[in-house]
Amino acid sequence: MVAESRNGRRPRVVIVGAGFAGYECARTLAKKARGAAEIVLINPNDYFLYLPLLPEVSAGILEPRRVSVSLTGTLPDVRLVLGQVGGVDLAGRRVEYTDPEGRTGSLGYDRLVLTVGSVNKLLPIPGVAEHAHGFRGMPEALYLRDHMTRQIELAGAAEDPAERAARMTFVVVGAGYTGTEVAAHGVTFTRSLAHRNAGLRGEPQPRWILLDLADRVLPELDHRLSRTAHRVLGKRGVEIRTKTSVKEATSEGVLLDDGTSVDTRSLIWCVGVRPDPLVESLGLPTERGRLCVDEFLAVPGHPEVLACGDAAAVPDLTRPGETTPMTAQHAQRQGKVAARNVAASYGQGEPRAYKHHDLGFMVDLGGVQAAANPLHIPLSGPVANAVTRGYHLMAMPGNRVRVAADWLLDAALPRQGVQLGLVRSWSVPLDTAAPELARVPADGRAGEPTRDASARRTAPEETGKPGRAGGTGGTGKKGKAEGTKKPGRAGKPEKSGEPGGTGGAGEKTGPGDRPEEAGEQPEGPRKAEGT
Repeated sequence: MVAESRNGRRPRVVIVGAGFAGYECARTLAKKARGAAEIVLINPNDYFLYLPLLPEVSAGILEPRRVSVSLTGTLPDVRLVLGQVGGVDLAGRRVEYTDPEGRTGSLGYDRLVLTVGSVNKLLPIPGVAEHAHGFRGMPEALYLRDHMTRQIELAGAAEDPAERAARMTFVVVGAGYTGTEVAAHGVTFTRSLAHRNAGLRGEPQPRWILLDLADRVLPELDHRLSRTAHRVLGKRGVEIRTKTSVKEATSEGVLLDDGTSVDTRSLIWCVGVRPDPLVESLGLPTERGRLCVDEFLAVPGHPEVLACGDAAAVPDLTRPGETTPMTAQHAQRQGKVAARNVAASYGQGEPRAYKHHDLGFMVDLGGVQAAANPLHIPLSGPVANAVTRGYHLMAMPGNRVRVAADWLLDAALPRQGVQLGLVRSWSVPLDTAAPELARVPADGRAGEPTRDASARRTAPEETGKPGRAGGTGGTGKKGKAEGTKKPGRAGKPEKSGEPGGTGGAGEKTGPGDRPEEAGEQPEGPRKAEGT
């Protein structure tokens, strides 16, 4: 790479986000640059999350660190800056961020690659934002694992049959990739917990309901994969309700649009994703919330800025007039092309247009079951499961031996049914702009959460009249939901059963537990030393 520097320094390439696109861009660019450029990766966490295996974390198969690949350990030639980017000064070529300790800082750049990813997609349905939880980051997966374990244990101790049934009912909204895998793994996990619980002997099995507005499971995939997933879930007792959506979520449960009312404590929101709100704040042209780019991944009018992954509307050259779907398969390959095009802008090689044909899809259905069509060859059962796991091991940039060891242990030993209570309900609100970060108290005092750097922002489609849920927009990967109480003082909710005022027998969350509603103000951000 030609060492074209600014102010006598090496050129600086700043990559925002370490998802599939950002990680692959940083890794590829580091190999090409060989020290000729300074590569900076800004990310809220110090790990790359292998999102496809997150359902296995929530189901107790894999430990969290297995799917968390160290950035500094696998990208030795890339400088990591821990921070949540809050804005970009395109004219001044600077990125503004807030670090984990609340200090603000900024970085100048010569080239900028935006790979900020996506967040939970919201719909204006009454009660959903208050009572549902998404599944986009590690905090949400850890919360769900604890929540499922806690509900089964509380059901075993409950004397009221109605309460017991509600605690053992789980509703998943969205039958795309994420919703299907969460339901497939969740029903197996909760049944294993209930089987070992003395208070639930002779009681019905945990009930799982999977909803979607589409007419089939996995509507974005081949019909054969849908039929396989439907058959496997049906045999496990999952109630699949297509052409059905949520009309309202309350502290007593969920009301469906067909008039059915379901008592549950668990509403799991897997409707889809939307681009990170940072994209909208840039003031640049967007398409369905995604940043408009050309086939070379460059932002029109700003050749020094590239974008890819879920944040960018990349033209799909294999399907003229359409954009590439928001999948890991595309994001990873776009990251590699972005790195090559950045290198080309400095004289190394020629710019390359992004073009990729899908190589097939794989859906892990738990146990030895899966549905896959690698190279468009339909597979199901143990063979599909072996292919799916083999693919994940090859695709992961690290931790392969540890993941394989956890799979072997899960096949030989019962899962550990314990809930640590480290991630509380108010820590993972559905409408967060940063699902990769759990909200924490301002100064470590339990029960006094404050707004973090990922203050909630609302997308245009989230406003307006109440709508319907159940679609599977984007990719994916909880009703009697976790209720709300009357406002109280932060940290002192009424009748709480857990330290800090969240959780307890009903695992209810009061408005006092919410940063915006508690009346607590965060500490003012401190200025970090800029670069």
